Amino acid sequence: MTLEEFKKKSKKIPDAPGVYFFLDKRRRLLYIGKAASLRDRVRSYFSPDLFRARGPLLVQMLKKASLVDWRKTDSVLEALLLEASLVRGHKPIFNTELKDDKSFNYVVIIKEDFPRVLVVREKELKTKNLKFKNIFGPFPNGGQLKDALKLVRKIFPYRDSKCKPGQKRPCFNRQIGLCPGVCIGEITKRKYGKTIQHITLLFEGKKKRLLKTLTKEMKSAAKEENFEVAKELRRQIFALQHIQDVSLIKDEYRSHSTLLGAIRPGRIESYDIAHFGGSANVGVMTVVEDGAANKNEYRKFRIKAAKPGDDTSALREVLARRLGHDEWPLPRLIIVDGARAQINAAQKVLEEYGINIPVVGVIKDDKHRPRGILGPSTSLRVNDFIRNHEREILLANAEAHRFAITYHRKRSRKNLGIL
Repeated sequence: MTLEEFKKKSKKIPDAPGVYFFLDKRRRLLYIGKAASLRDRVRSYFSPDLFRARGPLLVQMLKKASLVDWRKTDSVLEALLLEASLVRGHKPIFNTELKDDKSFNYVVIIKEDFPRVLVVREKELKTKNLKFKNIFGPFPNGGQLKDALKLVRKIFPYRDSKCKPGQKRPCFNRQIGLCPGVCIGEITKRKYGKTIQHITLLFEGKKKRLLKTLTKEMKSAAKEENFEVAKELRRQIFALQHIQDVSLIKDEYRSHSTLLGAIRPGRIESYDIAHFGGSANVGVMTVVEDGAANKNEYRKFRIKAAKPGDDTSALREVLARRLGHDEWPLPRLIIVDGARAQINAAQKVLEEYGINIPVVGVIKDDKHRPRGILGPSTSLRVNDFIRNHEREILLANAEAHRFAITYHRKRSRKNLGIL
């Protein structure tokens, strides 16, 4: 789709929340996304300033796209849930490619008498010794999912792992109205089952059907003169029709300038690229926070667009994809393995995103041992930071090298069919 073709169609795109679709000339789904404003979000894909910073995979997707379509929703919450449901059902190629080897979040409903509603990582779906009644996702943005679940739980209070049936005292969530009282036997299995059915319909993007079900249940309760139940059902209907998802809208519109305020002063990120003769080309990100390695924040990247052996292009690809994750906090300092070429490559990506974070390089000798740290000599303040945090910088760099080699060997064995 050309910019001129898009401009003609953009007038028809509503300035409202919803889910958008990029399709190729055969009407095959390439990518599904969500937006607080469909018009603004789709328009952003054709902005000259953002086009350069989108990253190679999205650029490739836009070249293949010949049609953009959308589905309007009444709220950002519904767009978030509908996007996850559609991605799971259709598995568009570019949604899958853009995963960055990251284990996304899923919302699961556990198969038990009083089902718990939990958030688990993708890798835990197979390792956890649990039977799932329903699985919803993937949700790439953990912060948005957390805010979404807060909204859902206010409408439909549910049980989590902190609520254990048979307790003498109500759990904390019961005390603040977020648990229906499973812990102290205030709700029957049948009534709680209806709540789970309602949550399921909401996460499946079937709001109209959900409202119809709630209205039917409300009328039935009123007819039986069960006015307390009817009142609660009316509250839920009203809440669904007037979802106040300000937090989700704010998160959706976070700009890169706002992200600068999300820098963690004690966070340092280090990047390294590993390959053998250009094969099994991978990149990694390691994190040191407050002087210690934070392995929970490490990330792996399979290089998909850079040519084999082109380390600077691979580094640019990794950084572009990393900066595409708004939910990850920004570091105080970025470390690359190499000298001026690697520093310049990283700084170019940061400039394209409008982010001002210092970049330093760790220079190695012929035995790959650190022999110096190259930083921006024009900034004494940054260089003072380097001197005061040399141990953390070298730790982050050593961890990046170790992590990259480990991941590269794993990918190489997999490519060769070796377990």
